[in-house]
Amino acid sequence: MKTIRGLFLSTLLLAACGETNQTEEVDPQTPLSGDFEFVEGDPVVKKALKAEILENDWLIHGKDTLVSVDHFNKNIWWELKYASEDNFMHRVLYDTLKKPYVQIDIARRLAKSQEYLTGRDSGYHLLVYDALRPLSVQWEMWNALDTIPAFERGKFVSNPRNGSVHNYGAAVDLTICQSNKKPLDMGAEYDDIRKIAYPSLESEFLKSGEITQQQIANRKLLRRTLKSQGFSNIPTEWWHFNAFPRPVVKSKYQIVTRELGE
Repeated sequence: MKTIRGLFLSTLLLAACGETNQTEEVDPQTPLSGDFEFVEGDPVVKKALKAEILENDWLIHGKDTLVSVDHFNKNIWWELKYASEDNFMHRVLYDTLKKPYVQIDIARRLAKSQEYLTGRDSGYHLLVYDALRPLSVQWEMWNALDTIPAFERGKFVSNPRNGSVHNYGAAVDLTICQSNKKPLDMGAEYDDIRKIAYPSLESEFLKSGEITQQQIANRKLLRRTLKSQGFSNIPTEWWHFNAFPRPVVKSKYQIVTRELGE
C-alpha cells in the first residue's frame, strides 16, 4: 500500500507528465513529453522525487504505472547491469534508475512466470538484468556500436529511431540463477554480440561442439518459463523477451525518453 507521502509524490509526478504523441521515428534532439520530470525551480520537490525513484518500487508515467520486476513476487531477483560498469559499455548508463521497472500488468505476468519456474525447481530464480530503458540510453548504446552497419547493429540494439520495446517498460533481459545467485550456464554471457548467443543458431553450434546440450536445455527452460505467460523471445539474444509485439506495445503504453532528473 502506498504511503501518504508516496501518494503525494506520485501525484506530483503525474502532474509533471504530459501525453506522449508517438511517432514512428523519434528524434533525440526533440524530447517527447511524458517523461519522469521534476517541477522546475523547486529544489525541495526535486530532491523528494529523486528520493522516491530510488526508494520505492513503483513509478507513475503519464497514464502508465510501472513497478519493479519483483513487485508481485520477491522470488524474482535482479541485478541491474546498466546501473553499474558490468556491461558492454563498461560504464554506468543509469544515473537514477536503480531497479528494473516494467508496466504493472507485465509485472504480474513475470510473477506467474516465476511461479512456473519455482514449480520446476524451488531453488531457481529469474534474475533480471534490464527492463525499462529510457530512449536516451538507447541512443547511447546505438551510437557506441557505430562501427557496425545499421542492419547488423539492429540485431543487438534496436534502432532508437523506431523505439525499443524496452523504452516502454515492456521488455526484460534476464536469466535463471540458483539460490546462491549463480546464473545457469547459457553458453554465452549476457550482451554477448557473437552468434553463439543466437537462439536461432543453437543446433548449428551444438553440431560444432561450441555449445552443449545442457546449455541449450538451460536456455529452453528460460524460454518455456517466459512463454508460459505469453512472452516472446527474439532470434538473436537468448536473454531478451518482449511482453507484446512492438505495434501492440506502442498502442498500449507511453515511451520513456529520459531518466528521472535528467
